[in-house]
Amino acid sequence: MGTEKNFRKTAKTALTLVYLVIVAGAVVRMTGSGMGCPDWPKCFGYYIPPTEASQLEWQPEKDYKKGQVVIINEALQVAIKDFTTPSNFEPQNWEPYTKHKYAIFNPWHTWIEFINRLLGALAGLATLVLALLSIRYWKERKKITILSWVVVIAMGFQAWLGATVVYSVLNPFKITIHMVMALLIVAMLLYLIAICSDKKSIFKYDKLTLNLFVIALAFTLIQVVLGTQVREFVDTKIDLVGESEKGLWLQDPNIQFYIHRSFSILVTLLNLFIAYRIYKIGSGYSKINWVLLLILFEVISGMAMYYLDFPFATQPIHLVLASLLFGVQFYLVLEGYKSKISHKTL
Repeated sequence: MGTEKNFRKTAKTALTLVYLVIVAGAVVRMTGSGMGCPDWPKCFGYYIPPTEASQLEWQPEKDYKKGQVVIINEALQVAIKDFTTPSNFEPQNWEPYTKHKYAIFNPWHTWIEFINRLLGALAGLATLVLALLSIRYWKERKKITILSWVVVIAMGFQAWLGATVVYSVLNPFKITIHMVMALLIVAMLLYLIAICSDKKSIFKYDKLTLNLFVIALAFTLIQVVLGTQVREFVDTKIDLVGESEKGLWLQDPNIQFYIHRSFSILVTLLNLFIAYRIYKIGSGYSKINWVLLLILFEVISGMAMYYLDFPFATQPIHLVLASLLFGVQFYLVLEGYKSKISHKTL
């Protein structure tokens, strides 16, 4: 019993940290801080990033470590060894950074991105602890141990994806894959939380409700992907018209925007019907109330962005709400399947 309690507690901690990473990632996008650290896994070659531009200027008689970065003529130069600089800059001690040509230092962007990475590292550490705890289940419930280690691998892959996003200078497609991978990790952690408990289902099994749960989850995932594509369009517009012209960010939107907006109506109606059926037959899935509440705030934040020209923080709120909605709906699917298994054993 103690093993199960510690495992579930650690899994919930890891899940919380993963969601904090999603929140931090949303803030990174809102503030345009994605290239705050232009290298990976360090930040300008430092484990603790610089706070002032002067720290990235070449200076005479200064000790540099291998891998540390300076900005010379608007380009990143990387120290090829440990050395102390002479009175003049010597190119043979440096090599150009070749992953990309982005070489702008903004302390706010740097530290926002650094915090995002730090939370990612903490989430990775939590999943590693979870995997180590899962070894106790190996003899009786190998599935828990195997999936726990798959989560660790997935976190490593997610870190690699984060690096490719930086190296690509925030390629929109790679950002989308990065987001979908985060949701997959959320799903695996929720599954571990659900299956490590032997408690029987308290919900009434209904085949149609379970099928609708699965469809609603798929619709939400589609909406997330469409939403990231709309965000890609907005990012492109920001580059063209500037940060201050918010009223022009969604001018002449692409087809994905109209699909995303129209599809949200279908998502809302579907979940309202699911709630109606749950209440009608008394199946007891109370988390549907959270789904409806999250959809309400999701719709409000989406309308605010469009009609009120992107009020402060509505973009990250919209993304975080979508990820929370996905998590709650996925757990409803798990509860539905658990009630199905309990129904069969009666």
